[in-house]
Amino acid sequence: GLNIDEIRILENINGLTKAQQYALNVWLISFYFAGIRVSDVLKLKWLDFSENRLHYRMVKNSKLVSLKVPDKVLNILSKLDRDVYSIYLFKELEGVNVKDEKLIRTRIKTATRNFNRRLEIVAEKANIDKKLSMHIARHSFGNISGDKISIQMLQKLYRHSSVTTTIMYQSNFVQKDTDDALDKVINF
Repeated sequence: GLNIDEIRILENINGLTKAQQYALNVWLISFYFAGIRVSDVLKLKWLDFSENRLHYRMVKNSKLVSLKVPDKVLNILSKLDRDVYSIYLFKELEGVNVKDEKLIRTRIKTATRNFNRRLEIVAEKANIDKKLSMHIARHSFGNISGDKISIQMLQKLYRHSSVTTTIMYQSNFVQKDTDDALDKVINF
């Protein structure tokens, strides 16, 4: 995952094409909402936002989610193309029959592939040596959250049913605690 400095670079990058900025906006929305999956981001509707909160149902487990809308998200939302017929924040699912699950999955998969290609270019332009893909938004949130919030709160944000899942997920990112423990023992 990316670190805070790399996220700041992405937040302030200039010189992107419209398509690259669009992909980055999808990525940032995912990151700002605790690394929600790209399938959930692409299904977000303008009507899912009320009273400065996002209300949506997760695709993976059908759990209802309600999150505060950060100012950084409001900034992105104000820049998105929207007309009176817009249903979705992002255009990939506009006009698709919601009952055609196969077509929806195909559109999401195609969009994700296109976003990931554009995000690779964004990373190059930003001089970020790490892989930048839609899923990395989730890892970046986990990476940055490790020292800042409790594992139980992270479990709530990720909507994991079991804290064990969150602990296993975080074990890939959180090394500070083990590094500090090691230092306490050997730095005498």
